Amino acid sequence: MLSYVSGTSDQPLLYQTVGATLERAAERWPARDALIIPQQNIRWTWRQLNDEADRLARGFLSLGLKPGDRIGIWAPNRVEWVVTQFASAKAGLILVTINPAYRLSELEAALNKVAARALVLAPSFKSSNYVEMIRQLAPELGTGGARDLKLARLPHLRSLVLMGDELVPGFIAYDSLLRDADACGDLQQLATQLQPEDPINIQFTSGTTGLPKGATLTHHNIVNNGYFVARRQRFTEHDRVCIPVPLYHCFGMGMGVLGCTTHGAAMVFPGEGFDPLAVLKAVDQERCTALYGVPTMFIAELDHPEFASYDLHSLRTGIMAGAPCPVEIMKRVVAQMHMREITICMGTTEMSPITFQTEPDDTLERRVSTVGTIHPHVEAKIVDANGRVVPLGVRGELLTRGYGLMQGYWEEPQKTAEAIDQDGWMHTGDLVILDEAGYLKVVGRSKDLIIRGGENISPREIEDFLYLHPKIQEVQVFGLPDQRLGEIVAAWIKLKPEMECTVEEVQHYCRDNISHHKVPKHVSFVTDIPMTVTGKPQKHIMRKMMVERLGLQDDRAA
Repeated sequence: MLSYVSGTSDQPLLYQTVGATLERAAERWPARDALIIPQQNIRWTWRQLNDEADRLARGFLSLGLKPGDRIGIWAPNRVEWVVTQFASAKAGLILVTINPAYRLSELEAALNKVAARALVLAPSFKSSNYVEMIRQLAPELGTGGARDLKLARLPHLRSLVLMGDELVPGFIAYDSLLRDADACGDLQQLATQLQPEDPINIQFTSGTTGLPKGATLTHHNIVNNGYFVARRQRFTEHDRVCIPVPLYHCFGMGMGVLGCTTHGAAMVFPGEGFDPLAVLKAVDQERCTALYGVPTMFIAELDHPEFASYDLHSLRTGIMAGAPCPVEIMKRVVAQMHMREITICMGTTEMSPITFQTEPDDTLERRVSTVGTIHPHVEAKIVDANGRVVPLGVRGELLTRGYGLMQGYWEEPQKTAEAIDQDGWMHTGDLVILDEAGYLKVVGRSKDLIIRGGENISPREIEDFLYLHPKIQEVQVFGLPDQRLGEIVAAWIKLKPEMECTVEEVQHYCRDNISHHKVPKHVSFVTDIPMTVTGKPQKHIMRKMMVERLGLQDDRAA
């Protein structure tokens, strides 16, 4: 049998726009909770959320924005983010989601790359003062009006919408845009022109290597992926989902917002950014039935000093995604957080994003050793270096295709062609094994494999072993250049609170249990591990730092 699977379902694909999805939720569950954001005192029903989205959509039209125009959003998790997501969709705009952590050069490159005509932004987040950063990019702000900007370094940008009601020269106050735009534009007429295949979102891939590319996604892509991710968790309008992951990524805005909208489940955003205590409070106070996060988030919640003070018995399900789940962490999530039906997901931004997910009643073993089975209406195959499909149980690269496949990287046809072949298969770069039951096991990234003296070493195998050490909280294993062997094994380790450990102790622990060539030669104890927003470890950064620290010669590009 060859390593190929296709997802079947008794539920056909939805064929509707993002705006229509919200309209239907407001019609089906008008008085039920839709959006809860404690720090902003927001508790809106589906009808209220739809009304707010309509008002903002008219506001966008009043700025002269037209269907197909790109509008950026640069903000943490706030009510305005969710409203902007739906309002831009109703106005036919393409929402460009920008990492709140971006610095000036990154912001400038992102906005110019997609020729964004407007930017919705928060005043600040953490140590970033967004208003001052924009002024550095555009010192001419405030010398003229705010409705038709002409900025030298941002030549396409015409409007800056600042969240809140403060009047700042050069910026349009978000609240005033809502107040002044009630009579602008015929949204019903516009809705008849919008198509599910229209592009609706540009997601900058947060990948572990290289410069970000703009994955262009359609209504059809993200509405359906959100729907089927939530359906596998068996969501209904009685569920309440705690979403501490960032909105600017598919995990927050797709799997989170659209998954809830297609099923009528309430969205609970515990804070602007991730705070484990805020998550615990929100789950307790709002009686959340589901919780989303990456493994590091769940670890932080479990290890919080006040963890035992909160009642989490309302939890049933949720998603852990972004990186492999250590066995011990999954055991604690099920036992201590009562998430007996938690699911594991895997995917890529280019597939909108999820392609594999475990079932709520899968065994603990399957949840930690696999990423589940294929999603409905999606195909996957595993190929060798020559592009030939391998037999079941044989390692190869994962290729996927289906309704979730992006239109392409924004104005980068060459990079699109490198990622998607002529038969429509997305080449993920993930090394995987498919078993006879259709469960997929991820064994690493093709670029992460360590080749030591001609032997292929999987970092994941060593990481899984080191997670069993009683003092280790998090670990990442990667290769370092070596003149004699080609590469050698290195590990970054974050210890559990109040724990102390030595390099020799780690190496001795390994020597007694795994092959000698897999024992890390270099071990660094760290307080933080660089991650992408989706919880993927940025091993190229760790490698670069270690190469510089050790004075090694590295011929491989980061």
